[in-house]
Amino acid sequence: MSLAIVTPVLNGGFRFNEMLTSVKMLADELIIVDGGSSDNSRLLAEQAGAKVISTTKGRGLQCATGATYVTADWILFLHADTTLTEAARRALIAHIRGGPKGDCAWYFKLSFDDDLAISSLISRLANWRSRFFGLPYGDQGLLIHRDFYNELGGYRALPLMEDVDFVRRIGRSRLRAMNGHVVTSATRYRQRGWITRSVRNFLCLSLYFLGIPPRWIVRIYD
Repeated sequence: MSLAIVTPVLNGGFRFNEMLTSVKMLADELIIVDGGSSDNSRLLAEQAGAKVISTTKGRGLQCATGATYVTADWILFLHADTTLTEAARRALIAHIRGGPKGDCAWYFKLSFDDDLAISSLISRLANWRSRFFGLPYGDQGLLIHRDFYNELGGYRALPLMEDVDFVRRIGRSRLRAMNGHVVTSATRYRQRGWITRSVRNFLCLSLYFLGIPPRWIVRIYD
């Protein structure tokens, strides 16, 4: 079994370099989709041996574009500021080697690169949301067989909520938590405030479930 890692990036910074380091020995295909970075993200990706694709920004479009280049059996969609822990890497390798293909998708448990108590609380809430509502977000990673991905129609080129849109089509009963955690950047939480950003994220999710188009919700998100 082979693995492709697809990562959308836009000015990934040092966290992007850490992500590349955590995965470059795992992937048979490392596909980086650049949304117009003005930093050294493209150079870092090329130095890691990745196939670099250019498109307009937007994670939905970038993920969908990257997936069209995949020939491997499995696809791991992973954000540019999210790294795999050693436990997550072991679980991933074990799954690829011996796990069933099935019609399921797998996500990792979330943690932040921050030691504050509130960061631990928010990550626990995110993991609870993923488990009980079947709503893991993109920063938790998503592992899916290429055949199942194509059967579902893949990511849509939405300006926001592309991850929620996709996991809803997968369905709660077909989502599984992998052993191990990923570590995602807490930079945006630190910049805008942990409570403020969490409330805003919940508001955006609520508006989405009320049927508000993502092109309107993105104005609040930004």
